[in-house]
This record gives sequence, structure tokens and C-alpha cells, in this order.
Amino acid sequence: MNHPADDDRWIRRFHPRPDAAVRLVCLPHAGGSASYFLPVSRAMPPSVDVLCVQYPGRQDRRAEPLVDNVPDLADQVFAALLPWTDRPLALFGHSLGATLAFEVARRLERQKGLVAAGLFASGRRAPSTHRTETVHLRDDDGLIAEIRGLSGTDDRLLGDEEILRMILPATRADYRAAETYAYEPGEALRCPLSALVGDDDPKVTVDEAAAWADHTEGPFDLRVFPGGHFYLADHQAAVIEALTERLTAR
Repeated sequence: MNHPADDDRWIRRFHPRPDAAVRLVCLPHAGGSASYFLPVSRAMPPSVDVLCVQYPGRQDRRAEPLVDNVPDLADQVFAALLPWTDRPLALFGHSLGATLAFEVARRLERQKGLVAAGLFASGRRAPSTHRTETVHLRDDDGLIAEIRGLSGTDDRLLGDEEILRMILPATRADYRAAETYAYEPGEALRCPLSALVGDDDPKVTVDEAAAWADHTEGPFDLRVFPGGHFYLADHQAAVIEALTERLTAR
């Protein structure tokens, strides 16, 4: 049976689990798409329904206007998720997606009184920490060098001129959103929060990831994996196990 919001352009539900007790919302990194989380969706047990967010400007949404700031993107994702709140929602975001997940969780609590079933912040420093970053201001070659350096995009795609031209505008807009994000202090969340990080990530130190503890009154745990910014690629099974463990222990 389809959910009433299954045709929403924001949400990809690759493996519907209509009887699930909780929904896991996956939010991609800068330049990423909903399909990045296909392995997570496939691996979740029947008790977890996975919703993967598709940002504008990529794949089947590439003709739509880009959103290059976190507040507007969070507002739109929040609105897209409202039809799905008939079940508890947990949020899993990587890099830009982690910041976005945090802001969506804030909106759920402040505007709807809904406490997330869990927030999983991967590969991103805590909102209250700051770095000055200007990757979004680089020329195309500089942006491509950044993407290659983080090893988050298949080199076959980076070598295809046509595909490169398609993904660079969305990637630049996402970097602008991530790098210009300004945290507004406020009440801590009430949900459980897990920070996940690679021990050699150039984008976030273990200490910066540990600072996520300051953003919730709920339980907090920190998981450190060997690897860089896309440690998930090498530790997919362990990450999925960590998500499943937390979500099925409710």
C-alpha cells in the first residue's frame, strides 16, 4: 500500500515498509543525492521505513532551482516530512546532511512538538563549532579538486565532462549552504543524538564531533571509525549496524 506522500518530489522510498514502527530520514552530503543511501534502505529491518531526501537540482530534479542556504532547505525538508509524521521520525545526515538534520529536528520540536526518535550526525562538526571555509568560492577546477580529495564521488563520473557540468552547480550550491551556515543558539534538542566520524576526516576532528553532545538533553554517544570524510564507504556494515541497534532498541 502506498503512502499518501509517496509521489512527493522530496522523498525517495526505495523499500517501503508500511508496518514499520519508525521512519529513518536520510539526508545526503553536498553534491549527494537520495540514491547514496540505497544500501542503508536495503539493509534496514522491517521495523524501519527509510525515507531518502532528494534535494533540488540533481538527478530527476536537476531542472528545479537550487537552494543554497541551510535555513530555506531545512524549511522545505521539514514541510515535505510533515505527511510522514504518523510514525516517529529519526534523522540520519552526512556532512551537510547532518547540519540539515539538526535544523529539521529543531523545527519538528519547536513548531510541532515532535521529538525525533534519534538524530545521527555523520561527518560534520557540531553546529556550535566554527571553521572559515570558502570552497564554494573556488573556480570549477578548485571545486573538482575538493571533490576528488574527499573521495566521495566515483572517478568515472569526474572524468565525464557532460556529467561534471551537470553536478557542479548543485555541488557548489550545497557547499555554499554548508559553509555559510550560521548556528543560532537556542534550546537543546530532547532526542537521542549519535555523532559518527572518521578519525582522519579533514572536515571534522573527533573533538568537533564530540561537541554535538552540547546540542541535546537526551542520550549522546560518539562513534569513531577509521577513515576520512567518506569513512562510510569502508564501514558500511558497521554504520548500518549502529543505526539499526539504536532504532530497534526503542
